[in-house]
Amino acid sequence: MSRVIQFEKAGGPEVLKVVEREVAAPGPTELRIQVKAIGINRAESMWRSDNYIEPVKFPASLGYEAAGIVDALGKDVKGFAVGDAVNLVPSFSMNQYTTYGEVIIAPDYAVVKQPASLSFIEGASVWMMFVTPYGALIEDAKVAQGDFVVIPAASSSVGLAAIQLSRYAGATPIALTRTSEKRAKLLDAGAAHVIATEEADLVEEVKRITGGKGARVVFDPVGGPTFPKLISTLAFQGTAYIYGALSEEVTPIPLLEMIAKMVTLKAHNIWVTSGDKARQKAAVDFVLKGFEKGALRPVIDRVFKFEEIVEAHRYLEKNAQFGKIVVAV
Repeated sequence: MSRVIQFEKAGGPEVLKVVEREVAAPGPTELRIQVKAIGINRAESMWRSDNYIEPVKFPASLGYEAAGIVDALGKDVKGFAVGDAVNLVPSFSMNQYTTYGEVIIAPDYAVVKQPASLSFIEGASVWMMFVTPYGALIEDAKVAQGDFVVIPAASSSVGLAAIQLSRYAGATPIALTRTSEKRAKLLDAGAAHVIATEEADLVEEVKRITGGKGARVVFDPVGGPTFPKLISTLAFQGTAYIYGALSEEVTPIPLLEMIAKMVTLKAHNIWVTSGDKARQKAAVDFVLKGFEKGALRPVIDRVFKFEEIVEAHRYLEKNAQFGKIVVAV
């Protein structure tokens, strides 16, 4: 038996319940994992509300990331052994597999060895955090020296990873935050510039920083009514990636400006990278090398206990964190 987090209907954090459930033996290409830590993501909050990219099948569980110890293997699993420390890379539907449990089943294509330099708490935090921006900034945009990258919601875990990856690739990250409260932390995290969007003119500040050229890339998880301002920060033939919908308001598209500047707008999610075996390996290898060099590092905001999952989700939805929220098991 294992304690797992389950919910019977969509709703706020209070719908999450700790229940006991039997965990089956792993199938031919699955692993059973004793979980030590769970990474908490905005996607799971949207899933819990049944407001995600696919509908929820009830009763449901949730979770994309975890770190732990393998305790059983399917007969066709290669490259792993009982006792291995491992992490999960988000690459599956939460209608099939989930991670909010003491013991979980995971598909072999989503499992990687735990980085030796990281704790389980850190290991549970890294793959959604780093692979999401890797796919857009490194794999697709190929940002490099001379490029400016505008990063809204910069104090989120993915935002902080985008800052680090941009610097690692030689580009100049411009972090956006609502007020100056987190300016020092963002600079310490690697941002070359910080713009407090409620205190300064975003478009004019980006023009000043870039010498009037604008940014080559915007990496946005928000959307909503301020999105046209982000388009205005782009250089000629710049690219805007939108990978989230933190704003629940309509996102206007400034067509004439986009046509005039020949802007590219791309919807983005982690699956384009994590859902392909070769691309996932390249991403993991790239990030691990960054860890080894000290150029990349996970940023943990707060650790909750397993029994505090409701509080963890409430904290997530306050949008006050700086880095990743993790649950210790």
